[in-house]
Amino acid sequence: MTESESPRVTRPTMVVLGVQDGTPPYRLVEVAGELVGKAHSVLDVIEIARQLGLDDIDLDDPDVVRWVGGDKFTWTPWWPRHPPKPEPRA
Repeated sequence: MTESESPRVTRPTMVVLGVQDGTPPYRLVEVAGELVGKAHSVLDVIEIARQLGLDDIDLDDPDVVRWVGGDKFTWTPWWPRHPPKPEPRA
């Protein structure tokens, strides 16, 4: 197999991990395998990138940003919150 026939495997510059349950929910952001911040919206992802010198980052390019557990529009957990169980009556 020649190099041109082999699949292209690249590591994206930024990885936005799945939504974490919190008030408000958030997503952790990694760059080069290191945790660099917490984002509550896509605007936070853009701000983190800007602070790291990635001013013209393309959030839709999978070679640049990998979205785990949803896309750039996913900012709430997909699983429902469980309400507290009522205490048994005596």
